[in-house]
Amino acid sequence: MDYTQLFIKFGLGVLTLIFQINVFGKSNIAPTTALDQLQNYVLGGIIGGVIYNANITVLQFMLVLIVWTLLVFILKFAREHSNFIRALIDGKPMQIIKNGQVLVKNCLAVGLSANELMFKLRSQGIYSVETVKNCIFEKNGQLTVIKKDEKNVRFPLISDGQVNYDVLEQLDRDENWLKQEVKAAGYQDFNDVFLADVEDSKISFTGYERK
Repeated sequence: MDYTQLFIKFGLGVLTLIFQINVFGKSNIAPTTALDQLQNYVLGGIIGGVIYNANITVLQFMLVLIVWTLLVFILKFAREHSNFIRALIDGKPMQIIKNGQVLVKNCLAVGLSANELMFKLRSQGIYSVETVKNCIFEKNGQLTVIKKDEKNVRFPLISDGQVNYDVLEQLDRDENWLKQEVKAAGYQDFNDVFLADVEDSKISFTGYERK
């Protein structure tokens, strides 16, 4: 075995991993989305499966790493700028309890059994679905629960320039109302807003920094 090539490949793999973490963000260190998990699995498979294969040259290994890095960049860029692509890659949060009623079809759609549902609720100190106003099955498999005695919305109204229409519906508002609020806050469009959060029916906006 040519140990020189092995060490070169291993070094390139580590550098690529560090590059992806620093450039694409550190979410793949503690992955919460399907793309973050896929990025880790594929890159680990590339590095682990190729460095010991003497038939694959260093140049071929570099090309594979470059192609995968470019693909991850394209997917992440598309996900951040399109609700459709984001839903296609990561899936969408699913409402599984509404006003104390379990939405059985939605539970089955996300593969959540009754035992799993109650276990997750008990882990948050909830022992009856009747006390739950709204329960969302998140993309990472966790539950976000709003009890009937809670008034605040737990989800952002706008995140990364994308409108959360489920929150708009919960607030009994429409897109035209939100456009007026965005302009009143000094922004031209949704794309100028990094985050819009709701607290006690009041919206706080955080915009992107523009040069």
